[in-house]
Amino acid sequence: MTAIKHALQRDIFTPNDERLLSIVNVCKAGKKKKNCFLCATVTTERPVQVKVVKVKKSDKGDFYKRQAAWALRDLAVVDAKDAVKENPEFDLHFEKIYKWVASSTAEKNAFISCIWKLNQRYLRKKIDFVNVSSQLLEESVPSGENQSVTGGDEEAVDEYQELNTREEQDIEIMMGGCECAISNAEAFAEKLSRELQVLDGANIQSIMASEKQVNTLMKLLDEALKEVDQIELKLSSYEEMLQSVREQMDQISESNHLIHLSNTNNVKLLSEIEFLVNHLDLAKGHIKALQEGDLASSRGVEACTSAADALLQCMNVALRPGHDLLLAVKQQQQRFSDLREHFARRLASHLNNVFVQQGHDQSSTLAQHSVELTLPNHHPFHRDLLRYARLMEWLKNTDYGKYEGLTKNYMDYISRLYEREIKDFFEVAKIKMTGTAKESKKFATLPRKESAVKQEAESLHGSSGKLTGSTSSLNKLSVQSSGSRRSQSSSLLDVGNMSASDLDVADRARFDKVFEQVLSELEPLCLAEQDFISKFFNLQQHQSMPGTMTDAESLDGGALSRQHSSGTPLPVSSEKDMIRQMMTKIFRCVEPELNNLIALGDKIDSFNSLYMLVKMSHHVWTAQNVDPASFLSTTLGNVLVTVKRNFDKCISNQIRQMEEVKISKKSKVGILPFVAEFEEFAGLAESIFKNAERRGDLDKAYTKLIRGVFVNVEKVANESQKTPRDVVMMENFHHIFATLSRLKISCLEAEKKEAKQKYTDHLQSYVIYSLGQPLEKLNHFFDGVEARVAQGVREEEVSYQLAFNKQELRKVIKEYPGKEVKKGLDNLYKKVDKHLCEEENLLQVVWHSMQDEFIRQYKHFEGLIARCYPGSGVTMEFTIQDILDYCSSIAQSH
Repeated sequence: MTAIKHALQRDIFTPNDERLLSIVNVCKAGKKKKNCFLCATVTTERPVQVKVVKVKKSDKGDFYKRQAAWALRDLAVVDAKDAVKENPEFDLHFEKIYKWVASSTAEKNAFISCIWKLNQRYLRKKIDFVNVSSQLLEESVPSGENQSVTGGDEEAVDEYQELNTREEQDIEIMMGGCECAISNAEAFAEKLSRELQVLDGANIQSIMASEKQVNTLMKLLDEALKEVDQIELKLSSYEEMLQSVREQMDQISESNHLIHLSNTNNVKLLSEIEFLVNHLDLAKGHIKALQEGDLASSRGVEACTSAADALLQCMNVALRPGHDLLLAVKQQQQRFSDLREHFARRLASHLNNVFVQQGHDQSSTLAQHSVELTLPNHHPFHRDLLRYARLMEWLKNTDYGKYEGLTKNYMDYISRLYEREIKDFFEVAKIKMTGTAKESKKFATLPRKESAVKQEAESLHGSSGKLTGSTSSLNKLSVQSSGSRRSQSSSLLDVGNMSASDLDVADRARFDKVFEQVLSELEPLCLAEQDFISKFFNLQQHQSMPGTMTDAESLDGGALSRQHSSGTPLPVSSEKDMIRQMMTKIFRCVEPELNNLIALGDKIDSFNSLYMLVKMSHHVWTAQNVDPASFLSTTLGNVLVTVKRNFDKCISNQIRQMEEVKISKKSKVGILPFVAEFEEFAGLAESIFKNAERRGDLDKAYTKLIRGVFVNVEKVANESQKTPRDVVMMENFHHIFATLSRLKISCLEAEKKEAKQKYTDHLQSYVIYSLGQPLEKLNHFFDGVEARVAQGVREEEVSYQLAFNKQELRKVIKEYPGKEVKKGLDNLYKKVDKHLCEEENLLQVVWHSMQDEFIRQYKHFEGLIARCYPGSGVTMEFTIQDILDYCSSIAQSH
């Protein structure tokens, strides 16, 4: 323990100018044993401060740290638990009680003894020591301010007391009076002892001499006690007198308290009355507006709106506890409820009349739009109704049943109005797509329900002059002569028995314009109605509602009325869903009409699916940027699926009809119709899909079509009897390569290279096949020469062979004079001319290739003559220049 005490003094207390007087190793009572040290310390500077410090070993265990400290003046009680038996437990009562268990009873007793001595020496307020053995305290004596602590551990409590100046002077005088004070301490001590005895004797004599004075003092004390008794009697009488005054003052205080309580209650009652009057009082003007206000005028609507807001504010006041038990409050609330019911009925009735009246006014304008491709403008109708938007919000918050009824009535009526307008609008659009006055008259006389069907029937037969009259002629495509191919062949791109060759650019442009105008008219109409619905029915906030419609079917009148009458709320996830569902009910005819229009356009010309795909994709993209979940975005997205399906069907039909191509056995093939039609399709598609959002769909279609074209060109070439296979392949792949090069379709770069390679391969094959061996005997002769060389005969020794000597060579050469060569080339030119078509204009290309091949054979023969017959002087009877002249002359003559 001494080592620990030394370490604590060095590490913790010396840096803080403190001295460690006592230490005890303890742990908290009743808890897991965690040892620490309680230290009694004093500061080295004055005024002296005495503390009890708790020191704990660090978690790492390599040093001690100061954890808590209490001033000794805050210690009230020291409880040693048992004064007789040895008990290591003790309590220290500071602001709270700290229970400790010492490691040994001896350490505890030493620590408590030190605390006792420090209390006696430094504190005026004495600490209460309970259950402490008197033996621990008997060495300690009461001390005054300047009395030192005696007994116990001298180092713990006694400290060096420095002499003051006066004491030093007295000691110096005393020592100066004795010569032996320094040299002989024993003699000096004996002298001091003698002088002390003399002084004690003098003190005793002085005390005995003062006995008379003591007696006098005792008498004075007796007289003083008598005076004190008299004063006490007077004080008792005064107290009795003050007792009655105190009772009177208590009565006055109680009276004042009751008066103050009454005043407080009156103030609170007045506050409650003012609260009820201020919050539950509706102005007479507001009551009159709710009962009789004119809902037809703008000023009346404003007055009714203000009155309704005031009524709602009164009804929504948060009453304080107990207000609802007051009869006046109940009567006022009932009056407000009656006003609300009366005004809600009046408002609902008026708005229903406004719906009907505005609808009649709107219907009167339908006639002027019946012959124009425009939809009536509902802005005036919306503008007039938006005056009631705040009243609708009030109705929604106060009477949801009537609000829901108005919503249903508005949807029922406006859906019928929009249905008439939209159907008439689409009738005009279908008429404009056909583009004839005759059909326009027919559509005008047809009943509304039958007009769509009749219109499609009329548009598909002779009145437009663009439809074919025989379906059987379209099932088989025959390959005609190159000059009449476009006029006599049927299109591979027709759908529904339509001939694309009879449709011109103006017809397609007109369809594109009409379709774009239809979408451009529908889009603002739907957006305007959706904006009106959100504002008028207060559906801007996307939050859960107490009840609304679940889906488009629940918006049906019967289902809605049944659910409403039963009082069952109609759950919905958000008001945004309700807007979309209301729009679905109001514009329920838009999607079917659009699908009918798309079907008609697709039957008129399958090319129209390209226009529709681009236009519809753009409008869907625009709508989704505004609101991906809106009615317009959803509806256009559904219609886009139909358009894409028609587009895919168009591509599939083209590939199918490619496979059904039959070639004529009497005429040459030339450029196949589906190759030309692919060129037409690609050119039109590139112009339509320029900067379009759905370019990927066109690229996929290109890939399917071009593979179909490649496969079926090869199929037709294999089946061709009159025209050589290489010619069919060469001409058609040349046309495909030229088309792809001109259009520069990035997704078909690989097919473009493939088409060029096929064209080149088949051109070379046709040239070799057609040219063959124009100098047949000469070819046979040199084939024999090459055979001998291959068998091992040296080239310069071939001339010694009997069948291949110089004389045989000259004999063969004489059979091919220049005149015969020219004649053979002329016949070859005519043969090639019969095989090739005029449209592709490949005759000169083929002829030039044949010329090059003939010259190559000529050079080959000359090389063999030079190597096998050196120095013989044998040469051909015509030269390369003669060949060039023959070919040029033949080409110019034809």
